[in-house]
Amino acid sequence: MLAGMGGSAFAAEPVEIQLVSARGGQITTLSADEAAQLFLGRRTTLGNGTPVKLIDLPAGSARDRLYLLLTGKNPIQTRAYWSRQVFTGRALPPREAASLQQARDWLAETPDAIGYLPAGIADNRLQVLLHLP
Repeated sequence: MLAGMGGSAFAAEPVEIQLVSARGGQITTLSADEAAQLFLGRRTTLGNGTPVKLIDLPAGSARDRLYLLLTGKNPIQTRAYWSRQVFTGRALPPREAASLQQARDWLAETPDAIGYLPAGIADNRLQVLLHLP
């Protein structure tokens, strides 16, 4: 029942997501698989060894859509997953911004950060690494 409810919410108003990083920073490419591994805390570096800091948006449709598209997990599953990761000491969740503006600023100011924004929200300080429909 929950999966159906989440699916209908996205069908009504889909949010396109762009994974982004600082323009001119050390991160220039990102695959969907790498993004999923990073946002599940299974990796903290890119394939070339570059360490990455992750930025999460506040709870809402963009965050829910990112995790659903990358990991197949709905918001309840994502919270449960991260609770287990933190409790067992395996990983820490991405740093959570209080707003879209704060996320944009953090991403622009942190060359080794990756985050996501709804399509069209990124500004000229950021480069798009991956587009999720």
